[in-house]
Amino acid sequence: MQHIVIIGGHGKVALHLARLLADRGDEATSVIRDAGQSGDIEQAGGTPLVLDVEKADVDEMAEAFSGADAIVWSAGAGGGSAERTYAVDRDAAQRAIDAAAKAGVRRFVLVSWIGSTPDHGIDPDDAFFAYADAKLAADDHLRASELDWTILGPGTLTLDPPTGRITTAPQGEGEVSRADVAAVAAAALVQPTTIGRFIRFGAGETLIAEAIADTAIRTTGENA
Repeated sequence: MQHIVIIGGHGKVALHLARLLADRGDEATSVIRDAGQSGDIEQAGGTPLVLDVEKADVDEMAEAFSGADAIVWSAGAGGGSAERTYAVDRDAAQRAIDAAAKAGVRRFVLVSWIGSTPDHGIDPDDAFFAYADAKLAADDHLRASELDWTILGPGTLTLDPPTGRITTAPQGEGEVSRADVAAVAAAALVQPTTIGRFIRFGAGETLIAEAIADTAIRTTGENA
């Protein structure tokens, strides 16, 4: 049994992930900002932990991570102002990475997005630029750490039912269900070949465990 801390615990991907972890006998602690969300966490099989990561410092996060085997970052500002996007998707994520290191939790899986590369091509005047810029900064901070990291780059998220299958050579926007993103995160936690890799993926025909075990996927942001 592993103890996994899920940050952004009330998100749709995170709730799916808590269920998957509970079903396989792992312990999921889901970090949430609103205590009123605790019932949803418990229903999913997780244990709620109220902590506002937008405001928490490294020490507070490290205390929350103490004793965990791995951290999954699945939080996000969810749009809105650029200021809050940077505060959550960049600054809070970077503090969480530093906190994991301070707490001695080496395994860190970060849910990013399919286009998170230096040449993402988002115009600075585009409202989406803050998200792309913030995510890339968080990803790069994780890459520069000494943690055993995996960065997941799913395509456009949907509410479709899970298929258990993906492709690591997605076309276009690489649409993929949130349930399958959660399944990829769960599988990555137990697949050592995912360490040190940025895995871009969308819906496909390959079983998730097989797809992410493909060590031909490079760490530079490009899938072989």
